[in-house]
Amino acid sequence: MPPVWARPATESTTMDNPFDLDHHAAYQHWRDTKRACQPRRPEDLIVDVADPRRLSQAERDRLLDLCATANMAVYRSPVVAEDKSIPRLLAARLGLHRLDGNWLADDDGISPIAVAAQPGDRPAFIPYTNRPIKWHTDGYYHPPSRQIRAMVLHCVRRAQTGGESAVMDHEMAYIALREANPDWVRALMQPDAMTIPERTDEDGVARAEQTGPVFSVDTASGALHMRYTARTRSIVWKDDAPTRAAVAFLEQLLAGGDGPVFRLTLQPGMGLVCNNVLHDRAGFVDDPQQPRLLYRARYLDRIAGKSYEKSAASPREICASSY
Repeated sequence: MPPVWARPATESTTMDNPFDLDHHAAYQHWRDTKRACQPRRPEDLIVDVADPRRLSQAERDRLLDLCATANMAVYRSPVVAEDKSIPRLLAARLGLHRLDGNWLADDDGISPIAVAAQPGDRPAFIPYTNRPIKWHTDGYYHPPSRQIRAMVLHCVRRAQTGGESAVMDHEMAYIALREANPDWVRALMQPDAMTIPERTDEDGVARAEQTGPVFSVDTASGALHMRYTARTRSIVWKDDAPTRAAVAFLEQLLAGGDGPVFRLTLQPGMGLVCNNVLHDRAGFVDDPQQPRLLYRARYLDRIAGKSYEKSAASPREICASSY
């Protein structure tokens, strides 16, 4: 399954940029191909691999093709070892090398996502509890220099009950917004659309205030990036009518359940690899003897792509040629 729109950075122009609101033909071609190639069921995202630490060329190609088309893929393997090299080695095979070693990660830059015990900093943050996590993209509070472009989430143990994840390709959210009202996309591309206030601790400012757009286009790759959180606290939206309407539309799209949302529960040996798509997590109850454990690796890189020329073929012909 080829990517629906890709070009080398050296050939970047505004005329073929589907995310430029003034170039309707490029957008329409990209939109139609994207819709035609989009996976329909969660099962369509799954790639069986023998060992995620040593991907075969065919396994790697299939994961790359899915990520180019849907910005995400789910691998399924029999490897259930408690081995933190799994997400790191798999990520490297997909072109991910610049690991974001955030302050709550372990020294190797990999975060063990599990219910954290007191004392320590982790219990104060929702990912390290059993509470539900609202829709978001990772690193929405980071500055542009630390933009999280991709991540791997590998399951070692699942919860006793609950813990289901929902994922949505952020490009599909962009399409829904642009089809409903292009002015809403324009509002969310404003450089001051969303502000995350500073975070303080006993030593003062632990993280500075961060203001930026929801949607932006990477100047090197031409890829669409999204920073978003459905939190209602510790966030300030630009106070104008188009931004308020766009945020309300996004909330309804993500909450409605009738959009292109995939729901799945990762089992041991499975993992999600993605270009930082929208995702949430349901609350869960642990097995005290075998508590839920996932490894999360976040990267400043995007998943490696392939160079494809823009095709004059119809969207369905482009998708059919990939099988």
